[in-house]
Amino acid sequence: MRRITIWLLSTVAALVLLFSYRTSTMGAGGETSAIASGSDGPAGSGSSWTGTDDGSGSSTGDTSSGGGTSSGGSDTSSGSGTATGSVAQTRWGPVQVRITVSNGKITDVTAVQVPDGNHRDQEINDYAVPILRQAALAAQSARIDTVSGATVTSDGYRESLQSAIDAAHLK
Repeated sequence: MRRITIWLLSTVAALVLLFSYRTSTMGAGGETSAIASGSDGPAGSGSSWTGTDDGSGSSTGDTSSGGGTSSGGSDTSSGSGTATGSVAQTRWGPVQVRITVSNGKITDVTAVQVPDGNHRDQEINDYAVPILRQAALAAQSARIDTVSGATVTSDGYRESLQSAIDAAHLK
C-alpha cells in the first residue's frame, strides 16, 4: 500500500511538472535592444527604396518583393539612400532588415524587426544581430554565414537583406 501511494504521488507530480513547463514559444513579449526603434510599415509589406539614383531613371518608391524592376537599365546603383527589405516570416517571428547605401556600397544594416516573443529570443538576437550586421557589411551581399544558435533568425535576416539589396538595385 505504501509503495502504491508513493508511486501515485510521483506520477502526479511528474505530470504537473510536465504540463506546467513553458516552452520558448509561450513567453510574454517584451522590447529588445537588437531592433530599430521604428517600423517602415505593416508586417508583410514589400521592399522599398528611398534615395537618389545614378541618373538612369526614377528609383524612389515601393517595389514588390515579388520582382519589381527599376526603370534604369543598369544592374548596379551608384546612388545613395535606404532600402527596407520585405518581412521574412520565420518560425519564431518576423525578421526585417533596412540597409543604407552610399555610392553603391552598403554602409549600414539595421534590423527593423526580429523575433521577440520571450526573453530567450531577445538574448539570441542581442548576440546574433550584431554578428549578422558585421558579416553583411563585410560581404556587401546576402551571402553571409549562419550564426550558431540563431539559425532561424539568420535565415530570415538573409532573406530580408537580399530583398533590400534587390530594392536598392545592387549586385
